[in-house]
Amino acid sequence: MQNFRNYYEILEVNRDASPGEIKQAYRRLARRYHPDLNPGDKGAEEQFKTIGEAYDVLSDENKRSQYDQFSHFWQQNGFRKTAKARSRSNPSTAVDYSEYRDFNRFVDQLLNRPGEIPRPQGKSVRVNNNSQAYRPGTRKTYAPGNPSRTTVKRERPRDIEARLTLPLEKAYIGGRERIRLEDGRSLEVEMPQGTIDGQRIRLKGQGIEGGDLYLKITVEPHPIFELQGIDVFCRVPLTPTEAILGGAVEVPTIDGLVRINVPPGVKPGQRLRLAEKGFPQGETRGDQLVEIAIAIPPIVSDEEKELYEKLRGLETFNPRSAMY
Repeated sequence: MQNFRNYYEILEVNRDASPGEIKQAYRRLARRYHPDLNPGDKGAEEQFKTIGEAYDVLSDENKRSQYDQFSHFWQQNGFRKTAKARSRSNPSTAVDYSEYRDFNRFVDQLLNRPGEIPRPQGKSVRVNNNSQAYRPGTRKTYAPGNPSRTTVKRERPRDIEARLTLPLEKAYIGGRERIRLEDGRSLEVEMPQGTIDGQRIRLKGQGIEGGDLYLKITVEPHPIFELQGIDVFCRVPLTPTEAILGGAVEVPTIDGLVRINVPPGVKPGQRLRLAEKGFPQGETRGDQLVEIAIAIPPIVSDEEKELYEKLRGLETFNPRSAMY
């Protein structure tokens, strides 16, 4: 029983966690242990794989249900006897847990990855590198009346889809990313520069039996920037004085800070365009849209307050004149 893995503890969630809570926990831990952020750390790499395995199971309703059933019996004394009795008492049960001699064999079958797979009379077939080995995309069948005789049927090429979530900065610069597929494979792919939210990237031949793999990209929300197609949007606050007088103001972009000239009398909600400061697309590049907001200082000094009082006595503009 030493190989049993409590996926709920691994993802640091309760057993009744919602799918959203499980997804949020996975993203947080995956960022912490991602190989790109822990170069050369084998422990972090193994933990990253374990987190991915836990998420593969708990994020799928059917797999999670089977795991919960299996883990319930696994932790009881006389596991094989209890699981077998359960299966016989409930013929509609999809899985006879007594066929699995240990937890690893159960997970291999659940995730449809190479390992030992159940065989009639509780026997199993060990996967190896010879021509009779089980591989993703093949299925072993047993001849009626002769369980010892097997044939291997190869599936047709099939396209599959996977999801990849990227921080906005990573989507902008591109580079290598590691993804984990449902069949247990882990691939390192070279992401192009300027990947946008919702984009589908085709990886030829990386599907099932020579089919294609399609990566659907999700760009994580950013605290400052918002991706609008290939344009980048951000909101920049100005003081009342800056808005009235205009002048040079530093503005953040995905390339770093730049100085722009704000025209005098700029209004709240007005947008300024920074050409070619967005995401690249072929030989062109999107723009950055800067929306102006007016920020009121939470605290003013006595000197500032005195000057504001003088200014109020000099003001001729009445913003409420149209209401009278």
